[in-house]
Amino acid sequence: MMGPVLAACLLIILSTAWISQANGATCKKDGGVCTCNDQTKNVDCSGKMLTAIPSNIPTDTDNLKLNYNKLRELEPTAFHNLKELTYLNLDTNQLQTLPAGVFDELKNLENLRIQQNQLKSLPSGIFDKLTKITNLDLNDNKLERLPNGVFDKLTQLGTLYLNNNQLRRVPEGAFDKLQNIKDLRLDTNPWDCSCNDILYLSKWIREKEGKVNGIESATCVNKKAVLEITEEEAAEDCVYPNTTTAIPTTIITTLASSNDDDIPELPVPQENFQKFLGYQEPDHLPTQPQCLMSISGYLGLMMFFVLISAAILYVIHFLKKA
Repeated sequence: MMGPVLAACLLIILSTAWISQANGATCKKDGGVCTCNDQTKNVDCSGKMLTAIPSNIPTDTDNLKLNYNKLRELEPTAFHNLKELTYLNLDTNQLQTLPAGVFDELKNLENLRIQQNQLKSLPSGIFDKLTKITNLDLNDNKLERLPNGVFDKLTQLGTLYLNNNQLRRVPEGAFDKLQNIKDLRLDTNPWDCSCNDILYLSKWIREKEGKVNGIESATCVNKKAVLEITEEEAAEDCVYPNTTTAIPTTIITTLASSNDDDIPELPVPQENFQKFLGYQEPDHLPTQPQCLMSISGYLGLMMFFVLISAAILYVIHFLKKA
């Protein structure tokens, strides 16, 4: 009767080993693409041409590098199991949006880098849970506006990079809660100094001049320094649309008052027409590391089932003899 017992033990051992391998498949030592350091709790997935965040990143990871990949979007729960993270690097990807709540579980995060992506806007409250963060890099994106109160909870923030974006204004009080800010980069944005919305930023820069590095370099579209703008110069009441697709009122009025025969036929680029219909190009084909991971996963799964089948047959054989 020792045969079935040995077979059952073998079955348990094989199952445990396979599950352990599957759970650790992120790291190179287990067939994954990332480099993991158990001592420092660092996981380096940078420069792997990834289009998705690898699954099964160790939950005790402290430092996670995902920079220099091809990430276009993030799942809202992408980092919810990584509550020990203090450093997260997402720079030099292709992110166009950030889902609301994606950073909500990273309450120990101190350094977040999202520079050199394609972000045009930020969801309201996207950073509200990051109360320990001291460094936030958003430079080299395409940010056109900031939500009201987007930095209000970041009272420990010391460094904030917003340079090289498309910002024309910031909301009233945008930086008032940044009690520990020491370095704030605002240059290379098309600050609109003809609208009175710029007066908050101009006054804030004057008050913090010499206390916060980098702020004096903010210039208007006419190259004049933002801190030098007066109320007379910024007299207009400007209203900025939330999107770049807003149609000017003059165009709507003209079209409404015209006969159908008078409206010229405008050529529509094929790619715009496809986007209008909801057509999307298929995603990138799997990269070589991802293919290797998939193949190794399937082979491991097949081997697992073969071994289980053999163990079950072994048990049945001895049960019949018994």
